[in-house]
Amino acid sequence: MQPNESPAADSHLTESTREVVLRYHHSWKRRDLEAALALYHPEVEYNDYFQNLRMGLADLRDYVKATMPSRQDEFLDHIDRVRVDGDTAFIQYRTAITFGGSLAVFHSSEAITVRDGLIWRINEYASLVREGSGQRQQVSDTRSATSRLGLSARQLSQLANDLEDYFRKAQPYLAPDLDLSQVASATGYTRNQISYLLNQVMGLSFYQYVNQTRLRHLLEQLRPPLPERIDEMAFAAGFNSLSAFYRCFRQHTGKSPREYMRQLKG
Repeated sequence: MQPNESPAADSHLTESTREVVLRYHHSWKRRDLEAALALYHPEVEYNDYFQNLRMGLADLRDYVKATMPSRQDEFLDHIDRVRVDGDTAFIQYRTAITFGGSLAVFHSSEAITVRDGLIWRINEYASLVREGSGQRQQVSDTRSATSRLGLSARQLSQLANDLEDYFRKAQPYLAPDLDLSQVASATGYTRNQISYLLNQVMGLSFYQYVNQTRLRHLLEQLRPPLPERIDEMAFAAGFNSLSAFYRCFRQHTGKSPREYMRQLKG
């Protein structure tokens, strides 16, 4: 508090800031782009430190449109209440990405400064934690990579959803010659963006993800009467070699195909 500010004035400033930030928060929950943009000060500065981006008002329409949740099942999990001190509010949230049997969580925080009843400054930070197989791994700083890719933490979540939707609906993995460039062309993302999601965020190579998806497809097809061998089913699921199939099968079931089939038959 400045020497010439009374406690009452400081309290009023805090509550005024809280009201603006809550309106901003609710505009994101409602996916109301225009309401969010209306709350930015003409001299707003938005710093996305995950992407190493600094943006002014002219840049924010495209940025907010790209990062605002667009689907009903997308949401931000707030992990603390909104904390306000004078003209600045602090929010913390996480965005979870479940993809290919792995879980990655972006922990994010924003410091939002209000001036003249509008948002004047936002400093956004995000870090990535990869979880899976009973392990939790802090992923090293990758800001230079993400700044080149043009994807925020929330946009990476959208990319994961879009990629899973494409694989589920179009089943491109059934083609044994599927490659990364074909997936990039079909989804509208770049090869580098998809590779970053798979390699750096989820800890998978492209072909690991594709073969895991092929294996899930095959296992879903195993219904009575069960075949004596499942080699033909492996090729039908898109595997282009039995060695790749056997390796993937054992890695994810802990058994050979023969042992697994014997167990199913009782």
